[in-house]
Amino acid sequence: MKTLYIDCSMGAAGDMITAALTELLPDPDAFIEKVNSLGIPEVTVSRGKAVKNGIVGTQIAVKVAGVEEGEEMHGHEHGHHHEHEHNHEHHHGEMAHHHVHRSMDDIRHIVKDHMKLPKKVAEDVLGVYSVIAEAESHVHGVSVSDIHFHEVGTLDAIADISMACLAMAELNPDEIIVSPIHVGSGSVRCAHGVLPVPAPATAYILQGIPIYSGEVRGELCTPTGAALLKHFATRFGAMPAMTVSGIGYGMGKKDFDTANCLRMMLGETVDRTDTISELSCNVDDMTAEEIGFATEALFEGGALEVYTIPIGMKKGRPGTLIRVMCRPDDKEKMLNLIFKHTSTIGVRETVTNRYVLKRDLRTESTPLGDVSVKESSGYGVRRAKYEYEDLARIAREKNLSLKEVKDLLSKR
Repeated sequence: MKTLYIDCSMGAAGDMITAALTELLPDPDAFIEKVNSLGIPEVTVSRGKAVKNGIVGTQIAVKVAGVEEGEEMHGHEHGHHHEHEHNHEHHHGEMAHHHVHRSMDDIRHIVKDHMKLPKKVAEDVLGVYSVIAEAESHVHGVSVSDIHFHEVGTLDAIADISMACLAMAELNPDEIIVSPIHVGSGSVRCAHGVLPVPAPATAYILQGIPIYSGEVRGELCTPTGAALLKHFATRFGAMPAMTVSGIGYGMGKKDFDTANCLRMMLGETVDRTDTISELSCNVDDMTAEEIGFATEALFEGGALEVYTIPIGMKKGRPGTLIRVMCRPDDKEKMLNLIFKHTSTIGVRETVTNRYVLKRDLRTESTPLGDVSVKESSGYGVRRAKYEYEDLARIAREKNLSLKEVKDLLSKR
């Protein structure tokens, strides 16, 4: 399975994530050209090499109207190129044309109508931005619709987020594993004054994600960095056993005693396996209705699979083997349900390894309406199929057979 592991031992910022991703792409310069042709207003992007503590990596520079953020936004004394968003109460005293503020609707308009992004990438960009907007809304106590982002920060963040989402789409890993995130320590000066690290919006975004503070003083993880990681991570944890085929270093703007970089490793991991419990019992005194009811109850209780096999039992009696597949954590619950809904007085357990394809569900717009598509990948295969319930619903609504619906969708 194609796996991307992201090491956040020095935090994460949008430009650092993009910089590391470009090192894993086959043609980084062509990618930057593509970014500059997206149509982000007044924005130009460049990449160059940077050295941190003897390690060579990539640094991304985003200029808005010819000025790189940080050059004039002197209030931002952060560890990385910082994309901190500002609500309508913030004022920095920048040049006059930077006093414009943008709402989420403005950002949606820029991303959807002005930028030449594939649909999936545009949805990712807006998904990441909505994570940030929700955090800012919570922290400032105003509704998301009332959040207004400062122009310089907005355009810089749109560029960082768009680049990261586009690069991730081009890299297209099957899974993305993110290390626990080092957030830094101390305090940081921004438009509100001095705030604790992690900044309130970052702390809100990182709820439910493993984070830690170390000896490094300064803000290591920005809201945009946190939102990108939250949006894309399949899971958070230690690096798995993997055969590495590429390594990317994305460099921050500031220097510390520790190399200020975000490292990504791309490689192959062993295809997915998990452990399941198979619970079995034989019955010869249950009606077909009772067995059907028991099967439904087991599925509702969280069984992965329930199936029956006709068997011959003692004294020549025809019977039924009922088998339930479940996660080990659900075993006790399943045992209770089996004893409650069947006539058995004993249940056998077999613990087995299950090899599975990675499964994703996406929605596809079709002339017949929205249809869910199940995508499966791993073990060198990739396939997709339409969700049965959606096909059946369309067939009923349009008075078509299931085969006719499938044929109409396949001809698109």
